[in-house]
Parts: sequence; structure tokens; C-alpha cells
Amino acid sequence: MGRASVALLATAATLALAACGSSDDDTGSTTASAGGGAGERKVTLVTGVKGDEFYITMACGAQSEADRLGVQLDVQSPDEFDPSKQTPIVNAVAASKPDALLIAPTDQAALYAPIKQIADAGTKVVLVDTTLENADVAVSQIATDNYEGGKAAARALADLIGGSGKVLLLGFRAGVSTDDLRSRGFRDGAEELGLELVGTEYSDNKPEKAASIVKAALARDPELKGVFATNSFASEGAATGLREADAQDKVKIVGFDAGPIQVEQLEQGLVQALIAQQSAEIGRLGVQQAVAALDGRTVQERIGTGSTTITQENIDSPESRAAMDKRTC
Repeated sequence: MGRASVALLATAATLALAACGSSDDDTGSTTASAGGGAGERKVTLVTGVKGDEFYITMACGAQSEADRLGVQLDVQSPDEFDPSKQTPIVNAVAASKPDALLIAPTDQAALYAPIKQIADAGTKVVLVDTTLENADVAVSQIATDNYEGGKAAARALADLIGGSGKVLLLGFRAGVSTDDLRSRGFRDGAEELGLELVGTEYSDNKPEKAASIVKAALARDPELKGVFATNSFASEGAATGLREADAQDKVKIVGFDAGPIQVEQLEQGLVQALIAQQSAEIGRLGVQQAVAALDGRTVQERIGTGSTTITQENIDSPESRAAMDKRTC
């Protein structure tokens, strides 16, 4: 799911949302009408970052459900996965007073106050993908079971490296619920399986930083046998780092997410397994639960979606193909 530059990130997001039937303005927000009626309900989706294929695919699923239910969906995204970039967008959304807000908070604590402000004003809030330390502001939370996904990554990596050896945990940012849960699941799984965790480092969603971290880890410990990268940017960078260190045949990588770049790296043998999410389903369920709340119907407070472990052996299976993220709808 990673891009090499902000320009490419913005291009991917624009193309994807255009394919969903949306129109872009200079602010990076997109609006798609599903019927155009004056009394049409308005739902806003604020993703974690612009141009990320996971969020593009989630937005496609949300748009499909919005079309089906006859609501207007507006999608907005910060240029970086950063609470300081996302908070102004949330504040602007608060001023527009949508009927419902779907949001992937970029920090468990920092986004609580602005999201609570929206909820207190009467907007129904649904947390998608990531969550908050105090989620009482939301009528529903929908996300991958990230803890189990982390344990699945530990199992896959253990199989790849022969059941034992030194492994590195390469996160993308501490304090983000998805990263924290995936990391905890991996640590618990690694301990249960007897893997030796040599450390946890963070790439800050920058593939180039992930590459440097992996090369430095190899220089410190030539016996390193595996890396678990907790998102697409970390996975992309880890593969680059191993290639630059000429260690791609020695060290195995399990990445989280299955965007086009990650799938290509898997096909090339630079990455050996991917833990793929149900991105479109998260978006679809988010809109569904928001509308149920607006209608006064029963809402599921928490919905966990599963994950799929994709390897070269099963990459062409219908289940694997269905779990891959896309650049356009």
C-alpha cells in the first residue's frame, strides 16, 4: 500500500475516488452523491492517509453501500498519517455537521477531543480500522482482529524460518491501535512459538526509513532470520532494505496488508507472506452501521473482520484475490 512520494499518493487517491464516481476539489476532499435528493443523509468518511490502497479500498466499499442505501458520502484524507494533519480535517467536518462520521483515528488519544465534539453535536460516529483509548463517543467500532492478525504473522514467519531464530518487529507508529494490537499479537505468538524477538522499531510510515532500519538490524545481527512489518509502508521498505543488503534470500518477511506493491513483491519473492484485511467490508459495514444508528435501529457496538494469510502457494485463490487492496474501485 505504500507510494514512493506524496505526489504518487495523491494521484492514487484521486484516481480511486474518481472510479467510485466522486469528484475532487483542491482541498483533497471528495464528494459522491447517491441520488442527490435535498433531504439526503450526509455521511463523511475521514481515512488515515490519502493514497493508501487500504483506505482507497475501504472508501470503495463505503461508497458502494452508500449508493445502495441512498446516502451522500464525502471522503476526506490527510496527506500524512499524523494526528496533527488529521485533526484540522475533523474540525472542519464538525463545522459541516454531517449526519454521521466514519473515521480511522490516527492516534488513540489525540483524536478523542475533536471526535467527541462532533458526537456531542449530534453526529453519529463510527470508528473504522483504528480506534480510541476511550471509544464511548462511537456507536460502533469496525476493524480487523489485529491481535489475531499479529499472531497469524508469527505463525507464518515461524513456518518460513524453520520454527526458530531471531526476528525483528517493524512497526509503523506506536500509539496507533492497529499497530499496537498487531505488535502485541506478534510478540505473544513469537513467544509461544519460541522465536527470539531482537527488537521493535518504527518506520513512521516511511518506506525509506523502514529500509534503513532493516539494513542496520542486519549489520548489528547477521543471524537475523525474519521480519514482521506491521503495515504496507513498513513491508515495502523492509523488502527494499533486504534487497539493498543482498539478504533477500537469507531473511524472510511477513507483511501486513496486501496492496499492489506488496502483492508484486510477494510474486517476486521479496516478501514471503502477507496478512490481508477485508478493507472494502470495513467500509461497507461502517456505512451500514451509521445508517442503522440514524434510523434508530439496532447497531452492533463492535464488529471484528478476519484476515487472510497470502503466500506464493495460494496467491491465485479466490479468497486471496478478494482480500487484495486496489488502487481504484
